[in-house]
Amino acid sequence: MSSSHPPPGAAGLAALATLIADETRATFLLALLDGRAWTAGELARHAGVAPSTTTEHLTRLVAGGLLAEERQGRHRYVRLADPRVAHLVEDLTAQATHTATAHSPTTRSRRPRTLRAAGADSAMARARTCYDHLAGRLGTALTDALTHRGLLRQDTGFALTEDGLAWFAATGIALDRTGRRPLARACLDWTERRPHLAGAAGAALCRHAFDAGWCVRIGSERAVKVTPTGERAFADLLGVGTETTTASTRNP
Repeated sequence: MSSSHPPPGAAGLAALATLIADETRATFLLALLDGRAWTAGELARHAGVAPSTTTEHLTRLVAGGLLAEERQGRHRYVRLADPRVAHLVEDLTAQATHTATAHSPTTRSRRPRTLRAAGADSAMARARTCYDHLAGRLGTALTDALTHRGLLRQDTGFALTEDGLAWFAATGIALDRTGRRPLARACLDWTERRPHLAGAAGAALCRHAFDAGWCVRIGSERAVKVTPTGERAFADLLGVGTETTTASTRNP
């Protein structure tokens, strides 16, 4: 017999869906996937909306637990509340992209309207940050390389092997194993439609890549570029070739 009462969690799920189901708020969440704190003014300019509108949307996102707020003097900074929010946004983006292309043939053939937009899309697909870990073709290539070398297991969920732990230590990449965050976690890549490495290990690898000068941020989006030093490091350490880490003339 069916119940007239909604199941536990239904109201919360509906409220979360409503919170995200606004294009301006979705734009803010995607921008904040770069893992940095943004001011309200920066987000307003990025989304092309008025400051008053931005304030209203940010207040709702903070109240809903998706964003965390920090204040320094007169400036108000916001960032994603925690890694779980980042994974949620990335997973939803992957699902939305899959659904759109599966049910709308015109979506598959749609192309950026300008060369600048096409270049930005290509850079994002090639290498980007997903909150605090690497994504795009670079992220999935590194994940595949770790797996093929027996450093990461994917058959029973993502998990670093003993050899993987030794590899991180030998490479000088410190792993934070003190918190509640999983050491390794699969995050569905919305451009590659395959998982890349997240969790504490993914964050540590990304942080080391920036600190060691293997990667640098480019533009105002989440796109990153692998430096010549990074090309050598990724090739020497994991056998990831330049066809993955450098620009390609083919479509992403």
